[in-house]
Amino acid sequence: MSDHFRVAIDGPAGAGKSTLSDRLAARFGLIHVDTGALYRAIGLYAVEHGIAIDDREGVVGALSNIEVDCLFNGRGQRILLGREDVTDRIRTDEISKYASALSAIPEVRKALLGMQRRLAAGNDVIMDGRDIGTVVLPDAELKIHLSASPEDRANRRTLELRERGQPVDYEEVLRAVIERDYNDSHRPISPLRCAEDAVVLDTSGKSFDESYALLEQIIAERMP
Repeated sequence: MSDHFRVAIDGPAGAGKSTLSDRLAARFGLIHVDTGALYRAIGLYAVEHGIAIDDREGVVGALSNIEVDCLFNGRGQRILLGREDVTDRIRTDEISKYASALSAIPEVRKALLGMQRRLAAGNDVIMDGRDIGTVVLPDAELKIHLSASPEDRANRRTLELRERGQPVDYEEVLRAVIERDYNDSHRPISPLRCAEDAVVLDTSGKSFDESYALLEQIIAERMP
């Protein structure tokens, strides 16, 4: 058992893991580690250095030159690529596709696994991703599998991107969500799956506040 309280939240893309984890971290005094952002940072590096999304050798060869780190301050988790804060530059559909593809590469996952475990070893954390409860923190004090229907998640993603000024079509977003669900759950390395001892929460049809209230109650009941 760890000396720290660790909450592992897994689930498919667009389930609201990161947004909900941010508020829950503030509520319970935890550090929120958004592991998907780490893969996005590597995806951003690949894009900016002309490495194709299917160029596995190019990505693996570049890993030794990629410096990704997390900074935690009053604005929550900030992602550093080298010495540059890229937090606001990694939230695009292109980077999302790269992150999904790169997360299936064993060398990429291995490169980030140590960092994720070190963050959890030294802090009370709420960590979200695809394989936190099954691979990264299999002995976490609380595991939650958060999900919602593809339609719900696509609608949320469409609204989010439009609010950021990115014109997107709902049907295209839905197709991307379904494709990513398949890729994440069928990749040979650390596929998305529900841990046997996880609390399962489906937020389909629920508002953000309703979903938050349910998660808040779950964590409050388990927290020492």
